[in-house]
Amino acid sequence: MVRKTLWVAVVMVGLVAPVSAERLLIPMDLQQTNHLKAYGLAFWILEHEVTVEWLLNYRGGAFSVDAIDLIAREAQLRGVSYQRIDEANMASVYAEIDAANMDVVRLEKSPRIAVYTPPNSQPWDDAVTMALEYASIDYEKLWDEDVLSGKLSEYDWIHLHHEDFTGQYGKFYASFRNDAWYRDQQRLYEADAARLGFTKVWQMKHAVAQRIYDYVAGGGFLFAMCSATDTFDIALAAGDVDIVATPFDGDPPAHGAQQMLDYSRTVAFEGFRLETHPMVYEHSDVDTTPRDVRRIRSAEAEYFTLFEFSAKHDPVPTMLTQCHTNVVNGFLGQTTAFKRHLIKDAVVRLAEEEDTDAVKYIHGQVGRGTFTFYGGHDPEDHKHHVGDPATQLSLFPNSPGYRLILNNVLFPAAKKKPRKT
Repeated sequence: MVRKTLWVAVVMVGLVAPVSAERLLIPMDLQQTNHLKAYGLAFWILEHEVTVEWLLNYRGGAFSVDAIDLIAREAQLRGVSYQRIDEANMASVYAEIDAANMDVVRLEKSPRIAVYTPPNSQPWDDAVTMALEYASIDYEKLWDEDVLSGKLSEYDWIHLHHEDFTGQYGKFYASFRNDAWYRDQQRLYEADAARLGFTKVWQMKHAVAQRIYDYVAGGGFLFAMCSATDTFDIALAAGDVDIVATPFDGDPPAHGAQQMLDYSRTVAFEGFRLETHPMVYEHSDVDTTPRDVRRIRSAEAEYFTLFEFSAKHDPVPTMLTQCHTNVVNGFLGQTTAFKRHLIKDAVVRLAEEEDTDAVKYIHGQVGRGTFTFYGGHDPEDHKHHVGDPATQLSLFPNSPGYRLILNNVLFPAAKKKPRKT
């Protein structure tokens, strides 16, 4: 999507702060009728250059904004619940926040959003794209040539479509190598690599991963799900070493490829072992997905739990975990979750599957920027399969799993320290 030019529209409709101190409170607890569209409303307000307060840990991470009639009408159009709060009652809200594990973060500017996704992506491909479109949040698509040409610098936040940065076409060889979509993908990637000056697809993908790393280190915000998480680190660790089997590039991996991995170049994981067999649907031992998924029971049985953080001292992980519940139904992916003992010590664990080695949601810093990795494919499709229809988010407007995605979209808008009274 193309970012809209909104300032002229703002002036014409009179979207300016009211004279009174009345506020609109957009609750994000169980009283909210549409949590996902509430994020889109907050983003829309920021596009109109109006500051939004994010009330961390208050009513599920509520939003507060000046009581402007146009905003109230927009909330009604989007089906988002809100309340009008007068000055005295808002003062009581702030007092409650100051006295508890809560805080106020000011969101001041809508971030420029990009999604790294192939031109032939399908509706079932990416939960983040579906979330952005359902919430009506503008974004633009980027692909390998855009990244390698330096276009990333135009954006504040990028999501990695569940891409395979190892150049092994998602390790779908065993199941789908004869399918038209797989052959078309391989031809497309090989043509792109040749056009961009690379002999092998994996060389191009490793170079793209390095450019994204440089973008984050320079101050960018990175979000990734499913196989884009561990394959990103695998590509960084491998560098210019060939780690892929013959079906993917025409020759075997470099001798001793495992020993040539450099974990100092990765952002999240270390000490992992590669899975180089082309017939095994796995990239490394970072992933916790059982080999025999038939023994997986249900989304409810594989729930994960969000950690609680100090809103006043740890506002970033607090923002990323805002939700109306701290227990979220599990969901599988090519990379479902991350083995705890392979996560670097400096990385913050945001959510885990209790009594297991599986960590579902992590966050860390690289240079002046940050990354957030979220395991699994689709929060409302427990066992999503290739070719399944896209999830209809209108059926899940209060999805806690999708809320975690949209927390990340708003996170870069927080430019100042939490409000203090």
